[in-house]
Amino acid sequence: MDPFRMEENVKLPLSQDAALVAALAGTAMAFAHSAEDQAERWLRALRLHGRVGSALQALGVGEAPLMTRAEPPAPGLPAPSGDVALRAVERAGELAFLRDAPCVGTVDLLFALFEIYGGLLDRALYLRGASREELVECLATRDDSAEIRL
Repeated sequence: MDPFRMEENVKLPLSQDAALVAALAGTAMAFAHSAEDQAERWLRALRLHGRVGSALQALGVGEAPLMTRAEPPAPGLPAPSGDVALRAVERAGELAFLRDAPCVGTVDLLFALFEIYGGLLDRALYLRGASREELVECLATRDDSAEIRL
């Protein structure tokens, strides 16, 4: 057993914001055509809720990308197989457990998504005028007590 994986029988509840983000994005995954499209859909859901939403809004991250494409988008990378929303929530739960959190928050979801999508999530942020580094810095200065609602 991997020491960095939480035991299967340990499940932390999701905060209200994290549950809402997971539900919104999970529903939207069925309509995504590529991994890039999935990352975009996650970012749209995150932008509106919890600590991550507050940080994204503070950075001026809007709904639509700042850049438009001059040519039709390429098919892109295939979407990750399986239930990516479930995988993201499970990994977020592991991250929250490792930091002794009382529940899974949007920050845990964000870091799980960075692991799953890597540069694709970075690109989605970039297209909206922000970077991973700016977002992490903004999160580090924000109060997380607002998200501990079960």
